[in-house]
Amino acid sequence: MSDWNAQTAERIEQLVTTVRSRTVGPAETASRAIVFGLLTAFFVATAAVLSAIMGFRLLTLGLPVWAAWLVLGGIFLVAGALCWVLRDRATKGSPSG
Repeated sequence: MSDWNAQTAERIEQLVTTVRSRTVGPAETASRAIVFGLLTAFFVATAAVLSAIMGFRLLTLGLPVWAAWLVLGGIFLVAGALCWVLRDRATKGSPSG
């Protein structure tokens, strides 16, 4: 009788371990990836905003304010146009677009 109890307990433990490894493991990995991705995106966005502010401040040291706005606006305009062109090429090459 004692051997049957030990085998049953071992089988239940094995089943629970298998179910946990197939469900909790991937869910934990996915949640970590989401959290670290969002954290990284937040840090990159913050660094981009602060870099733009710093660039504007540095430009105003040597140029009038209107010229600094013009230079920084031109940089963002060119970057946006480049992203737009790359987006258009990516959608034309995809099977659904």
